[in-house]
Amino acid sequence: MDVRKFDVVVIGGGPGGYVCAIRAAQLGFKVAVIEREALGGVCLNWGCIPTKALLRAAEIRRLVAHADEFGLKVEDKGFDFAKVIARSREVAGKLSKGVEFLMKKNKIEVLRGEAAFSGDKELEVRGVGKVAFDYAVIATGARAKQIKGVLEADGKLIWTAREAMVPPEMPASLLVVGGGAIGVEFASFYAALGCKVTLVEAQGRIVPAEDEEISALLKKELEKAGIEIVVGAKVESLGSQEPGARNQDVSVVINGEKRRFARAILAIGVVGNVEGLNLPAPKMGHSGKAEGGVVVEKAAIVVDDFYRTASPHIYAIGDVAGAPWLAHVASHEGVIAAEHMAFVAKKAGHLPHPLRYDNIPGCTYCMPQVASTGLTEAVAVAAGRKIKVGRYAYQANGKALALGEPTGMVKVIFDAATGELLGAHILGAEATEMISTFVLGRSVEAVEADFIHACLPHPTLSEMMGEAVLSAEGRVINA
Repeated sequence: MDVRKFDVVVIGGGPGGYVCAIRAAQLGFKVAVIEREALGGVCLNWGCIPTKALLRAAEIRRLVAHADEFGLKVEDKGFDFAKVIARSREVAGKLSKGVEFLMKKNKIEVLRGEAAFSGDKELEVRGVGKVAFDYAVIATGARAKQIKGVLEADGKLIWTAREAMVPPEMPASLLVVGGGAIGVEFASFYAALGCKVTLVEAQGRIVPAEDEEISALLKKELEKAGIEIVVGAKVESLGSQEPGARNQDVSVVINGEKRRFARAILAIGVVGNVEGLNLPAPKMGHSGKAEGGVVVEKAAIVVDDFYRTASPHIYAIGDVAGAPWLAHVASHEGVIAAEHMAFVAKKAGHLPHPLRYDNIPGCTYCMPQVASTGLTEAVAVAAGRKIKVGRYAYQANGKALALGEPTGMVKVIFDAATGELLGAHILGAEATEMISTFVLGRSVEAVEADFIHACLPHPTLSEMMGEAVLSAEGRVINA
């Protein structure tokens, strides 16, 4: 079988891989993407997008429950769970086809199969044959983390996020193990549709990466929604009954107490997909550092600021290269990797700017939403920064009240001496949309005065961002 030859081969067609491929094609490279499943990766097919479609159904049900407050008489006739799931799959399917169109538009060849390195600049693709390249980009993503013998999914009673998106029926009760973004999103969805949900988190608070004040407010709101939350929880065992047993359920020991649930979701993190790639072995130099091959540490491929591995013609981006495991980060990394290849191979453009990992927005689409960028208050103080903190409550905002969304807060943290925006944290309706303003502000090094001088539209939720900044100065107007 003839060897196929490309300038750039991207292994994985997720949000990092397909974006990298498009940018490389735009820069004049002959590009191929190798994908074993659907284009769009986990994010588009089994993560970010379908979960938002599910959560939209939950949000609408919540609105219907409060219709009387708006003077509307709406009878809650329940829901068709199969249709809720089907719509989510339909949305994901449309977007995956959209990525297929983008591949054709940019003249990128899609090779279907699993890839493994068979030489320094060669891959073996199952069902396709040998593929040669000048540059390879590993964008194989990650999968749900499990702990052998303690926290393992069986796909039937104990789910990963993938099974949790396509359940055959609504469980009567649900245990969610892990109080990070994935865990609280699924807890919100299932609780809103009437499932009795218990959320357990090993650390002392849920969404532990967020500001402590935001974390505490979210816990309060989720508990109001009927979710039982156990923090500092030690899950000592988790297992399903033997096949054929009557009343199939999940047995779990939490902090020494044995409990049962109809189903359980494992949301304890992800681990990079590095297996099966036959990665080139690291070649150690005299300095003790790798001078070739691909180095893997803790299931993540080690890369430099431009996502090169120890082999300068092999790059790795997205979840397989480690934290933060976010689709928008993977996409940005893909662009930088492609532009770096063009700079090296074609002397085109300029050396790309490395991504600022201190200004990555984190978004959690539970009810209410959570979004943030930069430092938390505790981290800023621990770093020795003298800070000014501003807060503004949703209940003081006209648009929030008009929408019936009075729950939430905008919090900003500034350096007291320089006015630098160190961090921004939002809990409430459309928090995930508003955070972009603060991300952009930090990227252009806007200071406190720049935010104050900006005239924000009225009536909007975004006005709260300006009021929070004024609060840090002790000059808030509408509170």
